[in-house]
Amino acid sequence: MSTYKAKILAIDDTPGNLITLGAALENDYELQFATSGASGLALARDNPPDLILLDVMMPEVDGFETFRRLAAEPTLKDIPVIFVTALDDLDSEVAGLQLGAADYITKPIRVSIARQRIHNLAEREFLRKEVLRQRDQLRKLSAAVEQNPATVVITNLQAELEYVNPHFTEVTGYSAEEVMGKNPRFLKSGLTSKATYVELWDTLGRGQVWKGEMVNRRKNGEIYWEESHIAPIKNEYNAITHYVAIKTEISARKSMEEQVRHLAFYDGLTELPNRRLLDDRMGQALAANKRSGTLAALMFLDLDNFKELNDHYGHASGDALLIEVARRLSACVREEDTVARFAGDEFVVMLGKLDTAYALSCEQALTVAEKIRASLTTPYPLTISSDGRDDTLVRHQCSASIGVVVFNGDDRPTDIMKWADAAMYQAKAAGRNRVQLYRHHEQQAPQTQLP
Repeated sequence: MSTYKAKILAIDDTPGNLITLGAALENDYELQFATSGASGLALARDNPPDLILLDVMMPEVDGFETFRRLAAEPTLKDIPVIFVTALDDLDSEVAGLQLGAADYITKPIRVSIARQRIHNLAEREFLRKEVLRQRDQLRKLSAAVEQNPATVVITNLQAELEYVNPHFTEVTGYSAEEVMGKNPRFLKSGLTSKATYVELWDTLGRGQVWKGEMVNRRKNGEIYWEESHIAPIKNEYNAITHYVAIKTEISARKSMEEQVRHLAFYDGLTELPNRRLLDDRMGQALAANKRSGTLAALMFLDLDNFKELNDHYGHASGDALLIEVARRLSACVREEDTVARFAGDEFVVMLGKLDTAYALSCEQALTVAEKIRASLTTPYPLTISSDGRDDTLVRHQCSASIGVVVFNGDDRPTDIMKWADAAMYQAKAAGRNRVQLYRHHEQQAPQTQLP
């Protein structure tokens, strides 16, 4: 019972009995006294005790009737009652037990025996209430877990599932019956890094809580993201016996983050990398070239007479052409190369690793540039819409002026872009629909025109 002092209500119409009980119990219990059944009921209602000592023989409302009234009230019916009766009153003792009395104390009261009986019953009552309290806590905890909007799973030390809450089924599509005893690896998508799992088990092995993100797969094959908190469960000896994981699906958040990232790094019309991502790719290419000694190339493209297309057919047709240009550019280069929309009708193509020899790299870059130039001159089928008239399919001719520069890991991005831009303007000045190479590493003026 620890330091808790049980509350005892003694109901007896004989003051001497109350004085005797008070002297015997006052050091160990919180006491209340009543000299009639009616006043005892009133005290019990106002401040329900843990235990009631109830005299059988009392005027007006005797002990049995008082007991019946106590039992009829929901807040008082479970309070244990010890009847106090004369030693030879066996009939009263039987009647009280039949009513549901917890015990009996006989008169004249033998203090040591009475104290022990009261102690035993108070101890049992304390334990009963503690069991009820813990059961209520367990019920609340169970309801919280069962109704939790997060996924809750418990595994043993072999990582075999022993419990999943209903939200697990909602998220994964697997029923509890399907997964009991299985290792949660059946949820793996293959997209979570091995390093994540190594860190997870290393953290749990140290008895600590692991927090992180995982990409898993539902029963229907759909990929989803989860933010997980996984903790070891320890017994009274501080030994790990189970693991509990609380997981929150964050697929919507990840999707939103990806959309924001896409908007930040990709062109909204063509879906090509924008200038910001191009700068990052150039930095990576320069670092790679410096490590390997290889060269790379940058092409600056500007569509010829694009403004006339917009003015004649409208911006919708211009956008359609830009989308097709982006597609053709991407088809002309390797997967590891970069095609970016720089601005308006200007595009940039960056070829990654070329040769280590400058002349050979120039030849490789010019070959790709000529392939691009030829691809872009192929007529574009455009659907033109006019007010009051049916849509018209036209085949629009377009070309591009292309400036090319080959660079190494020591060149600066601003210089590379300036050289390619200068070469592009040289191509325009020379008649458009041309490729112009800027040979800065040979300290020559812009030259080499194609075709």
